[in-house]
Amino acid sequence: MHSTSLDELHILIIVDNETDTLSSVDDGVPQQPELIGHLSRLDRRSLDGHACSEPFDHLCVACHGFSALATGRVGTETHSVLFDVGPYPRVWLDNAERLAVDLASIEVVFLSHWHFDHSGGLPEVVAAISAARRARGLPAPRVDLHPDRPDQRGVMLRDGSLALLPGEPSLDALRAAGGDVVTEREPHLIASAFFYGSGAIQRQTSYETGLPGHHSVRAGELVPDPLIMDERYLAADVRTRGLTLFSACSHAGIVNVCTHVRDLFPDIPMYCVIGGLHLGGVMEKIIPDTVDGLRQFEIKQIITGHCTGWRALHALADAFGQTVSQSAVGTRYTFD
Repeated sequence: MHSTSLDELHILIIVDNETDTLSSVDDGVPQQPELIGHLSRLDRRSLDGHACSEPFDHLCVACHGFSALATGRVGTETHSVLFDVGPYPRVWLDNAERLAVDLASIEVVFLSHWHFDHSGGLPEVVAAISAARRARGLPAPRVDLHPDRPDQRGVMLRDGSLALLPGEPSLDALRAAGGDVVTEREPHLIASAFFYGSGAIQRQTSYETGLPGHHSVRAGELVPDPLIMDERYLAADVRTRGLTLFSACSHAGIVNVCTHVRDLFPDIPMYCVIGGLHLGGVMEKIIPDTVDGLRQFEIKQIITGHCTGWRALHALADAFGQTVSQSAVGTRYTFD
Protein backbone atom coordinates (compact mmCIF):
# COMPACT_ATOMS: atom_id res chain seq x y z
CA MET A 1 0.00 0.00 0.00
CA HIS A 2 1.59 3.25 -1.12
CA SER A 3 0.30 6.80 -1.35
CA THR A 4 0.48 8.90 -4.50
CA SER A 5 3.77 10.68 -5.18
CA LEU A 6 3.02 14.36 -4.73
CA ASP A 7 4.33 17.28 -6.75
CA GLU A 8 4.11 19.49 -3.67
CA LEU A 9 3.37 19.24 0.04
CA HIS A 10 2.41 22.33 1.99
CA ILE A 11 2.35 22.25 5.81
CA LEU A 12 0.87 24.93 8.08
CA ILE A 13 1.34 24.72 11.85
CA ILE A 14 -1.91 25.85 13.49
CA VAL A 15 -1.22 24.77 17.09
CA ASP A 16 2.15 24.25 18.76
CA ASN A 17 3.86 24.96 22.06
CA GLU A 18 6.18 27.57 20.60
CA THR A 19 5.74 30.94 18.97
CA ASP A 20 8.81 32.27 17.16
CA THR A 21 8.51 34.48 14.12
CA LEU A 22 11.82 36.35 14.49
CA SER A 23 14.52 33.65 14.32
CA SER A 24 16.42 33.38 11.05
CA VAL A 25 15.90 30.42 8.74
CA ASP A 26 18.89 28.38 7.61
CA ASP A 27 19.62 28.03 3.91
CA GLY A 28 17.89 25.01 2.43
CA VAL A 29 15.06 24.89 4.96
CA PRO A 30 11.80 25.49 3.02
CA GLN A 31 10.25 27.39 5.91
CA GLN A 32 8.27 30.64 6.02
CA PRO A 33 7.98 32.23 9.48
CA GLU A 34 4.56 33.39 10.59
CA LEU A 35 5.35 37.10 10.28
CA ILE A 36 6.29 36.77 6.60
CA GLY A 37 2.94 35.15 5.88
CA HIS A 38 1.05 38.00 7.52
CA LEU A 39 3.11 40.66 5.71
CA SER A 40 2.31 39.08 2.35
CA ARG A 41 -1.42 38.90 3.09
CA LEU A 42 -2.39 42.04 5.03
CA ASP A 43 -3.52 45.30 3.48
CA ARG A 44 -0.93 48.06 3.32
CA ARG A 45 -1.19 51.81 3.66
CA SER A 46 1.24 54.62 3.01
CA LEU A 47 3.06 56.35 5.85
CA ASP A 48 5.38 59.18 4.92
CA GLY A 49 5.94 57.57 1.54
CA HIS A 50 6.53 54.06 2.94
CA ALA A 51 4.23 51.07 2.47
CA CYS A 52 3.31 49.70 5.90
CA SER A 53 1.07 47.12 7.53
CA GLU A 54 0.30 46.05 11.11
CA PRO A 55 1.06 42.32 11.41
CA PHE A 56 1.86 41.98 15.10
CA ASP A 57 -1.74 41.97 16.32
CA HIS A 58 -2.39 39.05 13.95
CA LEU A 59 0.15 36.68 15.53
CA CYS A 60 -1.11 33.26 16.59
CA VAL A 61 -1.32 32.00 20.16
CA ALA A 62 0.87 29.10 21.29
CA CYS A 63 -0.29 26.46 23.77
CA HIS A 64 0.61 22.92 24.82
CA GLY A 65 -0.68 20.90 21.89
CA PHE A 66 -0.22 20.23 18.20
CA SER A 67 -2.13 20.66 14.96
CA ALA A 68 -0.81 20.79 11.40
CA LEU A 69 -2.69 21.26 8.13
CA ALA A 70 -1.14 19.20 5.31
CA THR A 71 -2.08 19.94 1.70
CA GLY A 72 -0.81 17.76 -1.12
CA ARG A 73 -0.82 18.68 -4.80
CA VAL A 74 -0.50 16.59 -7.96
CA GLY A 75 -0.84 18.76 -11.04
CA THR A 76 -3.87 20.95 -10.37
CA GLU A 77 -5.51 18.50 -7.93
CA THR A 78 -5.13 19.22 -4.19
CA HIS A 79 -6.30 17.46 -1.02
CA SER A 80 -5.98 18.65 2.58
CA VAL A 81 -5.78 16.70 5.85
CA LEU A 82 -5.84 18.23 9.31
CA PHE A 83 -3.45 16.31 11.57
CA ASP A 84 -4.72 16.72 15.16
CA VAL A 85 -6.47 19.82 16.50
CA GLY A 86 -4.84 20.65 19.82
CA PRO A 87 -6.61 21.00 23.18
CA TYR A 88 -8.65 24.20 23.01
CA PRO A 89 -11.11 24.89 20.21
CA ARG A 90 -10.87 28.66 20.63
CA VAL A 91 -7.10 28.57 20.11
CA TRP A 92 -7.44 26.49 16.93
CA LEU A 93 -10.30 28.57 15.52
CA ASP A 94 -8.64 31.91 16.31
CA ASN A 95 -5.30 30.81 14.86
CA ALA A 96 -6.97 29.41 11.75
CA GLU A 97 -8.72 32.74 11.22
CA ARG A 98 -5.49 34.69 11.67
CA LEU A 99 -3.78 32.38 9.17
CA ALA A 100 -6.64 32.67 6.66
CA VAL A 101 -7.24 28.90 6.60
CA ASP A 102 -9.97 27.86 4.17
CA LEU A 103 -11.96 25.56 6.48
CA ALA A 104 -14.01 24.16 3.60
CA SER A 105 -10.85 22.77 1.97
CA ILE A 106 -10.23 20.36 4.87
CA GLU A 107 -11.48 16.94 3.77
CA VAL A 108 -10.13 14.76 6.58
CA VAL A 109 -9.39 15.29 10.27
CA PHE A 110 -6.86 12.64 11.29
CA LEU A 111 -6.25 12.07 15.01
CA SER A 112 -2.79 10.73 15.82
CA HIS A 113 -3.79 9.37 19.26
CA TRP A 114 -6.22 9.91 22.10
CA HIS A 115 -4.61 12.58 24.26
CA PHE A 116 -6.48 15.77 25.11
CA ASP A 117 -3.67 18.05 23.92
CA HIS A 118 -4.30 16.61 20.44
CA SER A 119 -8.00 15.75 20.58
CA GLY A 120 -9.67 18.18 22.99
CA GLY A 121 -10.78 20.68 20.36
CA LEU A 122 -12.28 18.07 18.04
CA PRO A 123 -16.05 18.69 18.47
CA GLU A 124 -15.93 22.45 17.90
CA VAL A 125 -13.29 22.30 15.17
CA VAL A 126 -15.16 19.55 13.32
CA ALA A 127 -18.37 21.60 13.64
CA ALA A 128 -16.69 24.66 12.11
CA ILE A 129 -15.20 22.65 9.23
CA SER A 130 -18.51 20.86 8.65
CA ALA A 131 -20.41 24.16 8.49
CA ALA A 132 -17.91 25.65 6.04
CA ARG A 133 -18.06 22.60 3.77
CA ARG A 134 -21.85 22.43 3.96
CA ALA A 135 -22.10 26.10 2.95
CA ARG A 136 -20.04 25.31 -0.13
CA GLY A 137 -22.06 22.22 -1.01
CA LEU A 138 -19.29 19.80 -0.04
CA PRO A 139 -19.64 16.50 1.86
CA ALA A 140 -18.99 16.29 5.59
CA PRO A 141 -15.34 16.01 6.66
CA ARG A 142 -14.12 12.51 7.41
CA VAL A 143 -13.00 12.21 11.04
CA ASP A 144 -10.41 9.42 11.13
CA LEU A 145 -9.94 7.95 14.62
CA HIS A 146 -8.36 4.90 16.23
CA PRO A 147 -11.17 2.72 17.66
CA ASP A 148 -9.40 2.09 20.98
CA ARG A 149 -10.71 5.25 22.66
CA PRO A 150 -10.11 5.67 26.42
CA ASP A 151 -12.36 7.85 28.54
CA GLN A 152 -9.44 9.75 30.07
CA ARG A 153 -5.68 9.53 30.39
CA GLY A 154 -2.91 10.73 32.66
CA VAL A 155 0.33 9.97 34.44
CA MET A 156 0.80 8.49 37.90
CA LEU A 157 3.34 10.47 39.89
CA ARG A 158 5.91 9.07 42.30
CA ASP A 159 3.66 9.73 45.29
CA GLY A 160 0.86 7.65 43.74
CA SER A 161 -1.29 10.62 42.74
CA LEU A 162 -2.57 11.07 39.18
CA ALA A 163 -2.08 14.05 36.89
CA LEU A 164 -5.03 13.59 34.53
CA LEU A 165 -5.78 15.12 31.18
CA PRO A 166 -9.42 16.16 30.66
CA GLY A 167 -11.76 13.51 29.29
CA GLU A 168 -11.71 12.54 25.63
CA PRO A 169 -14.50 13.74 23.31
CA SER A 170 -17.05 11.07 22.43
CA LEU A 171 -17.71 9.71 18.96
CA ASP A 172 -21.35 10.76 19.34
CA ALA A 173 -20.25 14.34 19.96
CA LEU A 174 -18.21 14.29 16.76
CA ARG A 175 -21.11 12.90 14.78
CA ALA A 176 -23.37 15.59 16.25
CA ALA A 177 -20.80 18.15 15.11
CA GLY A 178 -21.34 17.01 11.53
CA GLY A 179 -18.32 14.77 11.08
CA ASP A 180 -18.31 11.55 9.07
CA VAL A 181 -16.73 9.49 11.86
CA VAL A 182 -14.72 6.40 10.92
CA THR A 183 -12.49 4.27 13.12
CA GLU A 184 -9.39 2.79 11.53
CA ARG A 185 -7.10 0.31 13.27
CA GLU A 186 -5.24 -0.85 10.15
CA PRO A 187 -3.02 1.11 7.71
CA HIS A 188 -5.02 2.92 5.03
CA LEU A 189 -4.80 5.58 2.35
CA ILE A 190 -6.37 8.97 2.95
CA ALA A 191 -7.67 11.85 0.80
CA SER A 192 -7.66 10.17 -2.61
CA ALA A 193 -4.47 8.28 -1.66
CA PHE A 194 -2.46 11.49 -1.23
CA PHE A 195 -1.58 10.45 2.34
CA TYR A 196 -0.83 7.22 4.21
CA GLY A 197 -2.25 6.67 7.69
CA SER A 198 -0.49 4.05 9.78
CA GLY A 199 -1.77 1.30 11.96
CA ALA A 200 0.02 0.14 15.11
CA ILE A 201 3.70 1.09 15.27
CA GLN A 202 6.04 -1.82 15.95
CA ARG A 203 8.28 -1.45 19.01
CA GLN A 204 11.76 -2.64 18.10
CA THR A 205 14.41 -0.66 19.98
CA SER A 206 15.55 -1.62 23.47
CA TYR A 207 15.32 1.91 24.88
CA GLU A 208 11.96 3.18 23.55
CA THR A 209 9.71 1.43 26.06
CA GLY A 210 6.80 3.85 26.39
CA LEU A 211 5.82 6.61 28.81
CA PRO A 212 6.52 5.59 32.42
CA GLY A 213 3.51 5.89 34.71
CA HIS A 214 1.02 6.50 31.91
CA HIS A 215 -2.49 5.20 32.66
CA SER A 216 -5.84 5.14 30.86
CA VAL A 217 -9.31 5.22 32.36
CA ARG A 218 -11.75 2.82 30.70
CA ALA A 219 -15.28 2.25 32.01
CA GLY A 220 -14.26 3.66 35.39
CA GLU A 221 -11.21 1.40 35.74
CA LEU A 222 -7.65 2.74 35.91
CA VAL A 223 -5.38 0.68 33.64
CA PRO A 224 -1.57 0.94 33.22
CA ASP A 225 -0.95 1.96 29.60
CA PRO A 226 2.68 2.97 29.02
CA LEU A 227 2.80 1.91 25.35
CA ILE A 228 -0.18 3.96 24.05
CA MET A 229 -0.69 1.55 21.16
CA ASP A 230 -3.42 3.65 19.51
CA GLU A 231 -0.78 6.13 18.33
CA ARG A 232 -0.59 6.49 14.53
CA TYR A 233 1.48 8.58 12.13
CA LEU A 234 0.69 10.22 8.81
CA ALA A 235 3.04 10.09 5.81
CA ALA A 236 3.26 11.70 2.39
CA ASP A 237 5.67 11.04 -0.48
CA VAL A 238 6.91 14.09 -2.36
CA ARG A 239 8.38 13.29 -5.77
CA THR A 240 12.21 13.57 -5.90
CA ARG A 241 12.42 14.38 -2.17
CA GLY A 242 10.94 11.39 -0.36
CA LEU A 243 8.73 10.76 2.63
CA THR A 244 7.51 13.37 5.06
CA LEU A 245 6.47 11.80 8.34
CA PHE A 246 4.05 13.46 10.76
CA SER A 247 4.63 12.05 14.26
CA ALA A 248 2.62 14.11 16.72
CA CYS A 249 4.06 12.80 20.00
CA SER A 250 6.23 9.79 19.16
CA HIS A 251 5.15 7.84 22.22
CA ALA A 252 6.31 4.77 20.29
CA GLY A 253 9.76 6.37 20.09
CA ILE A 254 10.79 8.30 16.99
CA VAL A 255 13.42 5.69 16.08
CA ASN A 256 10.74 3.00 16.21
CA VAL A 257 8.50 5.20 14.08
CA CYS A 258 11.19 5.79 11.47
CA THR A 259 12.16 2.11 11.47
CA HIS A 260 8.53 1.16 10.88
CA VAL A 261 8.33 3.58 7.94
CA ARG A 262 11.59 2.33 6.43
CA ASP A 263 10.44 -1.29 6.70
CA LEU A 264 7.21 -0.42 4.89
CA PHE A 265 8.80 1.78 2.21
CA PRO A 266 12.41 0.60 1.84
CA ASP A 267 12.87 2.15 -1.59
CA ILE A 268 11.80 5.69 -0.64
CA PRO A 269 14.23 7.96 1.23
CA MET A 270 13.05 9.68 4.39
CA TYR A 271 13.09 13.40 3.71
CA CYS A 272 11.38 15.04 6.70
CA VAL A 273 10.18 14.20 10.21
CA ILE A 274 7.88 16.78 11.78
CA GLY A 275 6.11 16.87 15.14
CA GLY A 276 6.78 16.14 18.79
CA LEU A 277 9.44 13.65 19.84
CA HIS A 278 8.43 13.44 23.52
CA LEU A 279 11.95 13.58 24.92
CA GLY A 280 11.38 15.89 27.88
CA GLY A 281 11.14 15.10 31.58
CA VAL A 282 11.36 11.39 32.38
CA MET A 283 12.20 10.68 28.73
CA GLU A 284 15.37 12.79 28.71
CA LYS A 285 17.43 9.73 29.66
CA ILE A 286 16.98 8.27 26.16
CA ILE A 287 18.06 11.41 24.27
CA PRO A 288 21.59 10.07 23.50
CA ASP A 289 20.24 6.73 22.24
CA THR A 290 17.61 8.52 20.17
CA VAL A 291 20.15 10.84 18.55
CA ASP A 292 22.38 7.88 17.69
CA GLY A 293 19.41 5.87 16.44
CA LEU A 294 18.31 8.62 14.06
CA ARG A 295 21.67 8.73 12.27
CA GLN A 296 20.87 5.64 10.21
CA PHE A 297 17.94 7.27 8.38
CA GLU A 298 19.80 10.22 6.81
CA ILE A 299 16.80 12.51 7.32
CA LYS A 300 17.14 15.82 5.48
CA GLN A 301 14.74 17.87 7.66
CA ILE A 302 13.99 17.25 11.35
CA ILE A 303 11.34 19.75 12.46
CA THR A 304 10.81 19.37 16.18
CA GLY A 305 7.87 20.79 18.09
CA HIS A 306 5.30 20.30 20.83
CA CYS A 307 6.62 17.76 23.37
CA THR A 308 10.21 17.40 22.13
CA GLY A 309 11.81 19.39 24.94
CA TRP A 310 14.63 21.91 24.72
CA ARG A 311 17.34 19.49 25.85
CA ALA A 312 16.49 17.13 22.99
CA LEU A 313 16.28 20.00 20.51
CA HIS A 314 19.78 21.15 21.52
CA ALA A 315 21.17 17.61 21.32
CA LEU A 316 19.67 17.08 17.86
CA ALA A 317 20.94 20.44 16.62
CA ASP A 318 24.43 19.65 17.94
CA ALA A 319 24.38 16.27 16.15
CA PHE A 320 22.70 17.19 12.86
CA GLY A 321 23.24 20.95 12.46
CA GLN A 322 21.08 22.71 9.89
CA THR A 323 19.06 19.55 9.34
CA VAL A 324 17.21 20.48 12.57
CA SER A 325 14.72 23.32 13.02
CA GLN A 326 12.01 24.12 15.53
CA SER A 327 8.35 24.08 14.63
CA ALA A 328 6.40 27.15 15.74
CA VAL A 329 2.77 28.16 15.45
CA GLY A 330 1.93 29.93 12.19
CA THR A 331 5.00 28.54 10.37
CA ARG A 332 4.62 27.28 6.80
CA TYR A 333 6.71 24.67 5.02
CA THR A 334 6.60 23.90 1.31
CA PHE A 335 8.26 20.78 -0.13
CA ASP A 336 8.19 20.56 -3.92
